[in-house]
Amino acid sequence: MKKGLLSFAFLILFAGLLAGCGAANDESATGNKEKIVIGYFPNINHVPAMVAKDQALYEEQLGDGTTVEYRTFADGGAFMTALKTGDVDAGLVGPGPAMNNYTTGADVKIIAGASTGGTVVLAREGVEINSPEDFAGKVFATPAVGCTHDVQYETYLQESGITSERIGGTMKHLPGNPATYSALLQSGKIDIAVAPEPWAAVIEYETGAEVVIPWNEVSFGETLPASVMVTSGKLASENPELVQKIIDAHKEAVQFIEDNPEEAKAITLKDIEETTGQGLEKKVVDLAWERIGFTYEVDQDAVQAFADSSYALKFLKEQPDFTNLIDKQFINSQKTASK
Repeated sequence: MKKGLLSFAFLILFAGLLAGCGAANDESATGNKEKIVIGYFPNINHVPAMVAKDQALYEEQLGDGTTVEYRTFADGGAFMTALKTGDVDAGLVGPGPAMNNYTTGADVKIIAGASTGGTVVLAREGVEINSPEDFAGKVFATPAVGCTHDVQYETYLQESGITSERIGGTMKHLPGNPATYSALLQSGKIDIAVAPEPWAAVIEYETGAEVVIPWNEVSFGETLPASVMVTSGKLASENPELVQKIIDAHKEAVQFIEDNPEEAKAITLKDIEETTGQGLEKKVVDLAWERIGFTYEVDQDAVQAFADSSYALKFLKEQPDFTNLIDKQFINSQKTASK
């Protein structure tokens, strides 16, 4: 791996951990927020937040009386902790952490989609994968046990009767930060990397690893949100006008990406470099961009199917019902707050 990308990998984690700390937001006597904190990750699936930040879309929607602060996180667990403690008001996170926390009683609502796709399965150079059966006995890495990418990969293989050692199969699982996958592949410690973008593109360019399950063939690859906009149920019910303004800004960001892809890429490169202190190569972003779609819509059926699969794979102890997890009233609203 190139030195610059290696430094970037570790700085991503460091910057995210630092950003996880912070005080709760102030509230005025009328209940209107004087400060809104938006959380996101410095990766390609979270571009809508980067664009909204760069274009001051939240600030324009919320008005002069509200200060907007942005915080980045290294993983979904850290983000969800901040949401539960009130250290962030809304932001982007993978659907897996949102679902898992909801099943344990967390006050969380998915109020919009943000992106789809972006999960790529790669095999170490020299590892022959010609059919699903070839994954048996291999060591694979995902960001966490039961995370979005883990469930997508294991669902895909379960259809061929291949499962991990966790549930009696032969695949060995090594969860960990995607920033380390290139080194793990090159050292032979893992055979398979199940990587979100931009890590998949970095791995492909820097290690010679081969894509063996493309983003649009892995389970739920084209339908499941890769990232979603969430907030607390309390904020959604007590201050719906504020949440509507957040969603209006989010929708503008998604439209900006569709209308101005090259400018959105430039914003992404700038934001990642400013957040982590290290930049990505343009070719990495270009490749990752081809594997991701950006949308504020959210497929409720896909979310429930994903949850059912999580239960079938024994990541969840009880059959989940996410009827009340997703609240579409804000994305369905035709009213956009005036700027």
